[in-house]
Formats: sequence, structure tokens, C-alpha cells
Amino acid sequence: MPDIDVLVCDEEGHAALEQLPGVRPVHYDPDAPLPPEAATAEILIPPFLSPASGVRLAEQMPELRLVQLLTAGAEIWVGNLAEGVALSDCKGAHGGATAEWIVGVLLAIYRDFPVFQRAQDEGRWDYHRTDELDGKSVLIVGAGDVAAQTVSRLTPFGVSTTLVGRRARDGVHGIDEVYDLLPGFDACVVIVPLTDDTRGLIDARFLAAMPDGAILVNAARGPVADTDALVAELSTGRIRAAVDVTDPEPLPEGHPLWSAPGLLLTPHVGGSVPGAMRRAYGIAVEQIAAFVRGERPPNLVENGY
Repeated sequence: MPDIDVLVCDEEGHAALEQLPGVRPVHYDPDAPLPPEAATAEILIPPFLSPASGVRLAEQMPELRLVQLLTAGAEIWVGNLAEGVALSDCKGAHGGATAEWIVGVLLAIYRDFPVFQRAQDEGRWDYHRTDELDGKSVLIVGAGDVAAQTVSRLTPFGVSTTLVGRRARDGVHGIDEVYDLLPGFDACVVIVPLTDDTRGLIDARFLAAMPDGAILVNAARGPVADTDALVAELSTGRIRAAVDVTDPEPLPEGHPLWSAPGLLLTPHVGGSVPGAMRRAYGIAVEQIAAFVRGERPPNLVENGY
């Protein structure tokens, strides 16, 4: 049986796939015409953080059977692939780095690091007592790999955590309980996939349910939050927030989020660390190996969290 051609756009992926029996990695440039092998290739690995235009690559591959992502976010692909084309994400590759970002921004806000940075820039010795992460309660909306990684990193800081998922199950509350839960937590971390059900989840009602002084952390996708509602709530000074994702993204010059009070904003860097691609291709190879064996890749995308 001939090897299956896999289109991959970087050398790290090419090297990882060369070790996998039954496949032949074929290099492509996402900004150039696809190579001749695209006519028969059965697997496509889009670029990391592929834009919406990346879906057009799949449309040029008539024998395509699997799209293997390098990220956990799959929203631009869901519903946009031809019938019979499977979609597998990279769940498990970036959870640790994203969880590290979540812990980092919570520490930064509670210990006033942005405030001290501004004082340093201005040459001011701004001594004052800060809050602490120890003893805080955190509601985590999302119950997948990132949530588990976040719990494991917050626990040593003396933080109590509660999970919310799409449906209630052992150790996880259902999303229908979220408005009753929010008032009882010091912080809320949102790490859900972007779906029709989660788009606009963080709206005015969600934010109003958070207690005074609470912190919102959005490590999901920008459209999971209603941007206007978030800006309005932050403008009151009642809550604070940290976001790694925005709507729109990239955030344009002059957008109100840039100057929203109490907001710590980073440019979608939660998973962008030196080991990201090594871990991503480790997961991707596992998924493709299962596919080549005729098995169901463990990370086939399903609409849930």
C-alpha cells in the first residue's frame, strides 16, 4: 500500500512526520500555489494559528480526508469542510502554556504588577500593600485540557477551583448554573471553544453576576465575549479583567479596549512559547498515526467543552 501524502508547511513538521510509517510529508507554502501532490494528498496540516483564509487550502485538495490542526481552536474549520473530511485538533499541546499565562495574569493583577510597572516608567516609588492569590476562589468555565492544567497550577497557590462545562457531570457543573455560581467567586476564567453556544457568552448579564472586585480572565476566543459589554463594565471600575484574545483581532489602533481601566491585555500569546510546535507535532503525529491505522483519531472535533 503506497504511503499517504501529508501536506505540511514547516521543517519541524516535516521532520516529525518523516518518522511516521505509512505517510510521506510534502512541503507547501501557504502563500503560494499548492504543489502537484495536493491533487492526491489525503491529509492537510494548516499553519499554526491559520487565518480563515486557510480553509481555501482544503478546497484545493480533492482527495482530502483529514485536516489536522496545530491548535485547539477549530472554529474557522467547523462547518466549512467538504462532506467526509474529518477534522482533528491539537488538544493537549498548548494547555500547559495557556494555564501558565492564566496563573501569570492573575498574579500580576492581584499583586499590582501593571501598576508598579507604570510607576517605574514614571520614576515613582509607589509603595503600597497589594492583594494576593492565596485563598482565592476561581470559577473555570470550560472543563477540558486547559482547565485541568489550570487547576493543577492554581492549587499550589492555595486557590480553590470549580469547573463548569456544557453539561453537568461528576466534578463539573453545567453551564445552565453559571449565573448562580458567578456571585460566589473571586475570579472567573473562561476557556471554552468558540461555538454557536459560546459566542457572546460573556455578556452584560454574565458580567453583572460577578461580584464587586472580581477578575475576569478570557483565554478562549475574542467573540466569546461581548466586547461592548466588557468595555462598559470595566469603565465602571467594578471588576478587572485580563484577556489574551479580542474581538476584533488584531485589535485596531484607537479601540476602546486599549484604554479600558483595569484591563491587562496580551496579543494572543498564551500558547506561543518555545516548546509549542514540538508539542503540537507530537499530538499531530499521534492523530495521524491513528488515522493511517484506520482508527478514529482521539482528537476528532466535537461541539462541546
